[in-house]
Amino acid sequence: MNQDLDLYRPNVGVVLFHADGRVWLGRRAGTPGPHNWQFPQGGIDPGEAPEAAARRELAEESGARSVSLLGRTDGWVTYDFPAGYGGSKAARGFKGQKQVWFAFRFDGEEAEFDLAAHVPAEFDAWRWGYLRETPALVVPFKRAAYEAVVGAFSGFAVT
Repeated sequence: MNQDLDLYRPNVGVVLFHADGRVWLGRRAGTPGPHNWQFPQGGIDPGEAPEAAARRELAEESGARSVSLLGRTDGWVTYDFPAGYGGSKAARGFKGQKQVWFAFRFDGEEAEFDLAAHVPAEFDAWRWGYLRETPALVVPFKRAAYEAVVGAFSGFAVT
């Protein structure tokens, strides 16, 4: 992964594991398929600890709060924005995002999930899936980051 980390926006990603080893996937609101499923993720606010940011982003994007920490990645996982990417982060001068990923176990009831918990909603649908399938579901420019996450958290996943 890229070593010039100052060019990357600090970010967290969350893999939420069901007790049976499946993972929570959200379908990005307003994004056509097929590569529109992903894990919750978001920026780290100034002065915010990465785990606190991960818990906040998970609650904002999914409504889930009943979680237990399973693990986290060591160091940063990075991805570059594609050429011509017009997102707000790229417009602020970032080359991509650097992420610390967290694995949490979901300890609550599914009624806890509320995709409208934060406005605007990040996701318009969710489902339980398999960790190994996620690199094929995400936008291609995030694929290598998701492959790193699969490698880091495969011990928590269903086989």
